Amino acid sequence: MGGLIYLYGLIPTKEGTEKSFPSFKGFDTEDVYIIPIGNITAIVCTLNSDKYSEESIKDKINNDMEWLQAKAFHHHETVMALSKIFTIIPLKFCTLYNNQDSLKTAVLSNETKMMDTFALISGNEEWNLKMYCDDQVLKERVSLGNPVIEAKRAEISQLPKGKQFFEKKKLDKLIESELEEEKNKISEKVHSHLTEFALKGNVKRTWSKDVTGRKDNMAWNSVYLISESKVEKFLEQIQQYEKEMRETGWRFEASGPWPAYHFSSFS
Repeated sequence: MGGLIYLYGLIPTKEGTEKSFPSFKGFDTEDVYIIPIGNITAIVCTLNSDKYSEESIKDKINNDMEWLQAKAFHHHETVMALSKIFTIIPLKFCTLYNNQDSLKTAVLSNETKMMDTFALISGNEEWNLKMYCDDQVLKERVSLGNPVIEAKRAEISQLPKGKQFFEKKKLDKLIESELEEEKNKISEKVHSHLTEFALKGNVKRTWSKDVTGRKDNMAWNSVYLISESKVEKFLEQIQQYEKEMRETGWRFEASGPWPAYHFSSFS
């Protein structure tokens, strides 16, 4: 077949031969199909070379948000469906190869690492945890119970009235600093405990309110690779944290299982 090769993911060839491959529509009009490459099978579709090129796709990604959202959703849904059937190394959106030969070369040159990854993610699930905090609720606790802040308040109370105004401004900054430290300390403690249920646990960048659409701030964002047999206990522990910490302004949002994007990354 001519045209660009669009790669969704990679599965063990053994699984590809043991299980029937379902019918999926591809990136545009062509069907999704498989290319066995030794012990590894690539799940791909072909992009019409008259319609697509690497340059035209880059232009679409940068300048056509509606197209980008639709195609990114298609990629995600396809990989999600495949992950329910196969042990899959999911590739990032718009992973392209000029032809089958270049794809085969890339796969074979990374075969050992990919087989190790299959062994790692097989029988395990990726779960995401986002922790949110109502800063005002937690700030009240920090402000009243923190010895550093209490000492600063006592120091300010002994100053002349004129100096107290400026020192109180410094106190506000100190409270904000102590608040962030307390949020990190609590989040790290929760994360450390949850990693006991997981094979691996990674910390991700938090999202702003503009992205989450929530009123409270995201304090923590992490992903875990968990054995299927331990997922229930992992989720029960998160529910327990939610119950215990709700009154102090904390909320927990667990989601999954997801394709193992964070534990099987290949450029």
